Amino acid sequence: MAISKERKQDLVSQYKNLVESNSAIILTDYSGLSVKQIEALRSQIRETGGEFHIIKNTLAEIAFGEIDLPLPEGALDGPTAIGFAPENAVDIAKAIVDLSKETEIISVKGAIIDGVVFSGRQVLRLAELPPLPVVQAQLLSLIQTPAGNIARALASSVRQVVNVMKAYSDSEAPA
Repeated sequence: MAISKERKQDLVSQYKNLVESNSAIILTDYSGLSVKQIEALRSQIRETGGEFHIIKNTLAEIAFGEIDLPLPEGALDGPTAIGFAPENAVDIAKAIVDLSKETEIISVKGAIIDGVVFSGRQVLRLAELPPLPVVQAQLLSLIQTPAGNIARALASSVRQVVNVMKAYSDSEAPA
């Protein structure tokens, strides 16, 4: 069924708004997914604050062209759906990659995160990152370890000086 010219303009406008209002865009090939699987993925992505839309490639190409946003090579070849993330791209990437591993149907074509183009492989690596609180804890541990070692070394040195002075004072004491 043909889409009217007004509907096409509305879709281009909608795509532009989605791209401009989100910091990350993850492009996927969804062919072979059932409606139930797509709805489950949409629900999971909604929980992280994002959106997942099946798009018309030619209209999306127009929208991306009007925004002058580069696309990963071959991103709009074949059936395309896009995950939009307003803030945390990792959560949406994880949801898509997890479904990809589970079903072996959906594949990641690439992404644009804060204006930087990523390949499908890079998005897969991004999805393997631990959650932000874990990364923060690891970073804090890396910072605290040297500081603790310095504090122990200084305390040990001071303790040694005090022990030497105590031994000296004990040996100098009249018997």
